[in-house]
Amino acid sequence: MSVIVEISIFPLDKGESVSRYVAKAVKVIQDSGLPYELNPMGTCVAGDWDEVMAMVDRCFKELQKESDRIYLTMKADYRKGRSDRLEGKVESVREKL
Repeated sequence: MSVIVEISIFPLDKGESVSRYVAKAVKVIQDSGLPYELNPMGTCVAGDWDEVMAMVDRCFKELQKESDRIYLTMKADYRKGRSDRLEGKVESVREKL
């Protein structure tokens, strides 16, 4: 797997609490079969670029069904020839603490 993406996506037109919609996006991520980690501010997903970008598109389209305005941020870290980066990056820092 060569890319880790952190995605945060939610509707802006559904009031103050949007966890119901975040859960819909996380369900899409879960159903993708890609490794992921949910955190308080987003979700990190690892995989090949095309697979991850297709998953982001599916998340957007899922929320678009019920929303007229969607907020999406995404950060990506590409590294050729590496795998198990979700756990590996965190473990590398923990080893140095």
